[in-house]
Amino acid sequence: MSTKLTRRGFFSRFSDCVHGAALAALLTRDLYGNAPLDLKPRRPHFEPKAKAVIHLFMNGGPSQVDLFDPKPTLAKFAGQPPGRDIVNQIEFAAEIGVMWPSPFKFQRYGKCGMEMSELLPGLGSRADDIALIRSMYGEHFNHEPSIYLMHSGRTLPGRPGLGAWVGYGLGSESQNLPAYVVLDDPKGLPINGAQSWQAGWLPPVFQGTRFRSEGLPLVNLKPPEELPAPVAEARRDLLRELDLAHRAARPHMADLDARIASYELAARMQLTATDALDLSKESAATREMYGLNQEITRSYGARCLMARRLIERGVRFVQVFIQRQIWDNHDNLERDLRDCCAKTDKPIGALLQDLKQRGLLDSTLLLWGGEFGRMPVSQLKGTNAPGRDHGPGGFSVWMAGGGIKGGTIHGATDEIGYRAVENRVSVHDLHATMLNQLGLHFRELAYDRHGLRERLTDQYPAQIVRAVLQ
Repeated sequence: MSTKLTRRGFFSRFSDCVHGAALAALLTRDLYGNAPLDLKPRRPHFEPKAKAVIHLFMNGGPSQVDLFDPKPTLAKFAGQPPGRDIVNQIEFAAEIGVMWPSPFKFQRYGKCGMEMSELLPGLGSRADDIALIRSMYGEHFNHEPSIYLMHSGRTLPGRPGLGAWVGYGLGSESQNLPAYVVLDDPKGLPINGAQSWQAGWLPPVFQGTRFRSEGLPLVNLKPPEELPAPVAEARRDLLRELDLAHRAARPHMADLDARIASYELAARMQLTATDALDLSKESAATREMYGLNQEITRSYGARCLMARRLIERGVRFVQVFIQRQIWDNHDNLERDLRDCCAKTDKPIGALLQDLKQRGLLDSTLLLWGGEFGRMPVSQLKGTNAPGRDHGPGGFSVWMAGGGIKGGTIHGATDEIGYRAVENRVSVHDLHATMLNQLGLHFRELAYDRHGLRERLTDQYPAQIVRAVLQ
């Protein structure tokens, strides 16, 4: 067969070359990009106010009209059917009740006089430290998409979580602990499971690491047999040489690099992680302050105290979860909301107080909130006491520390607490504000993927909520 290239043959194969060159360019960008593959500290874009984040995520959607957003007007409409605009937004149409004012009393807390529910005395005692945003709004009515949105900036799975983005941008101040630690509830994972803290298409090294709050922090962290220190050190050196040889034969494999880095980190964590989560080293007064001596607050209090200990040791981002959908109060709201607050309020107040008295609050950003709020309408589910349906149109979150202006209230919902109407804050705005306090510009923190400049705030418009900043 002749191998001579003809004019006709050249043009018949020309498109293959174009497609191949395009594919090579994309693969080259993916495999040889400038993305950092380690957790070494990196300089922020500008001088930060905060060095670390504690995200207190409240699975299920806490009710803003019962906790943070008093609405006296609701009492005027009590017992009346809701308007059509509200009815059209309710998922369980057959369970629609009537306009329902909060069964709880509100009172003013702190020098700032911030109004919050009687269920939050612990947080209320720190009202002068927090900035309450009453004008959050979401994009979706269901839990799963809304949790994805709050954690990754989109209502879809498969994207990097908040902690992964922060680790990608800043690395870690500790090389003996992960940059991103997740403290989930022993009673159950959040509804999206581990997808809430994944790295997505960022290098795998930035994925969240789950630490157990009961028993050993990590399964199989301790070696099966104790070896003399020189032998253990020689063993680690040999493993490292073998890893390096294996990696040298397989360059540009991010998953392999991440796995080797994880094994090396695990070796360093054998002492560090156990020490970080050893709450017996805390004083009796501190354990009492966090509620570790009471059954109802022990579990969540332990995770809040662990979060403080991890931040002290250089962990960049700690996410604290509560048991599966505990705030999803479709029925028995009056009973169940009391239970939610009884479990979490004292530990959270203690965390704020503890960080402040240790001089850590100025450099640690706290973020509290769920995926959405609740409706100002009762939901009648079976024969149980009333609850409230999902309410993404207007809800409340709060921030503290890390350059946040304490004693501040930002934005407002309408007169019944249904929709954010004044100084509205999107989830992307919240993310942009968090990154800003860490010294990261939300437009510049980007990752090249398939020809796109991917961001936490994605392609959506976002703005920093400067009214809550010092």
